Amino acid sequence: MTQGTTKAEGCAALLRGINVGGNKKVPMAGLRPLIEGLGLTDVRTYLQSGNVAFTAPDGGDEEALAAAIGTAIEGEFGFTVDVLVRRHTYLKAVMADCPFPAAELEAKQLHVTYFSQAVTAERFAAVDPAAYAPEDFRIGDRALYLYAPQGLGVSKLGAQLSRPALNKGLIATSRNWNTVTKLVELTAPR
Repeated sequence: MTQGTTKAEGCAALLRGINVGGNKKVPMAGLRPLIEGLGLTDVRTYLQSGNVAFTAPDGGDEEALAAAIGTAIEGEFGFTVDVLVRRHTYLKAVMADCPFPAAELEAKQLHVTYFSQAVTAERFAAVDPAAYAPEDFRIGDRALYLYAPQGLGVSKLGAQLSRPALNKGLIATSRNWNTVTKLVELTAPR
């Protein structure tokens, strides 16, 4: 690194609904060169469920990057995928702002749903958290935190919160706490 330069802040592309059943199969080995072909650098994938860390040479606009990645995936693999792009600073703030005691919980018990835009408590007003106790949720900055002691797969509250009527007009994609923390690590300035 030369004197006077700063480290580039990384970004993460969060792909919704790939490699979890159905026809949307995206091999990570094929995704990396596709992302690099967009002029993005330091491309790394995490797991098979659609997490890509990278650096945009000029910092890049999150929405423009998401659109470019989505278009490239459609061109290469023949189907559309919803994509959210978030910078390291945002991902780190979401992790730091967790209202639940993350250090005391198993990763399968805590999830973050990332949204394409800000959400308010009014959107979820019809969901009574007390009816699902001990499960619980909180709204954050373009995010929803879900505490599901038995895991997301059997979470009745999680099922309610993911209903299409509640998420109308949004891109929403969830990650467990291990992935939340890994994305912060992968996007840290290098």
